[in-house]
Amino acid sequence: VSGTFSAIFLNDTIVLVFTPLVVDLALTLKRNPLPYLVGLVTSANLGSVATITGNPQNMLVGISSGISFVEFTRALGPLALFGMAIGWGVIVLVYRRDFARERFPEVKLPPVTVNSPRLRKSLAATGLMLAALLGGAPVPLAAALAAAVLLITRRTDPAHVFNEIDWSLLVFFSALFVVTGAIVHSGFGDQLFALLAPQVARGPGGLTVTAVILSNIVSNVPAVMLFRPIIPNVADPTQAWLTLAMATTFAGNLTLIGSVANLIVAEIARGRGVHLSFTEYLKAGTPIALLSLLGGIAWMTL
Repeated sequence: VSGTFSAIFLNDTIVLVFTPLVVDLALTLKRNPLPYLVGLVTSANLGSVATITGNPQNMLVGISSGISFVEFTRALGPLALFGMAIGWGVIVLVYRRDFARERFPEVKLPPVTVNSPRLRKSLAATGLMLAALLGGAPVPLAAALAAAVLLITRRTDPAHVFNEIDWSLLVFFSALFVVTGAIVHSGFGDQLFALLAPQVARGPGGLTVTAVILSNIVSNVPAVMLFRPIIPNVADPTQAWLTLAMATTFAGNLTLIGSVANLIVAEIARGRGVHLSFTEYLKAGTPIALLSLLGGIAWMTL
């Protein structure tokens, strides 16, 4: 569910919505929430590689390269399925004691209230966005159309909407772009480009290794921004753009700071009394990242 929804609605959004649910369910059923949280975020990252709308770095790649939504999914969709299969296997292996067969305690859940008009409106806007993307509309235009439908038909007090915004997360995300801008405008960016260009020219393997390292230094979205001046000059720009999308997405699972989605899960879980530490994440996240990256290099080299 996490991987599939991330391909449609953006991985950061999915973990933002699902993390409280996963923590509450695990604690209510007296289960260790850590395997489920790691599974949630790694699958969100893995599944998001399938589409241009799956994560912010894919959107940057789509806008910069001009690759269509359908072409992008045709190229990287199979990798999302492969990656999620790898993720499931690693998590079940690493946390095999937590998945031992036993009966769950019977829990009486409170009744669920569904806002049917809002649900139907949201699904209609999502369908409109997907139809526009499949029809070849630019990603920003398709997203803006869907957002416009929701905004002009809302009856919710704006104050309630603004209260739901995670301002600290927005500040953090903005700070990443400040760091990226400093790298570019200080002149260090030119030196970095000169260093990276030969690695990028070596094909999917060299580009993937370089993207993985850079993604875990400045995070994956700023990493794509740093690569943007280099990719158009390689022999096969389309392959390079797709490799960059794959590498920076799968690299997000390498460490806890590899992607914003990881940090969102860790912060929300901490607020609910569950500590997902850097070393705890490495147990499953690093093997998942390495195995999926090896598969990605092999796929892009075919």
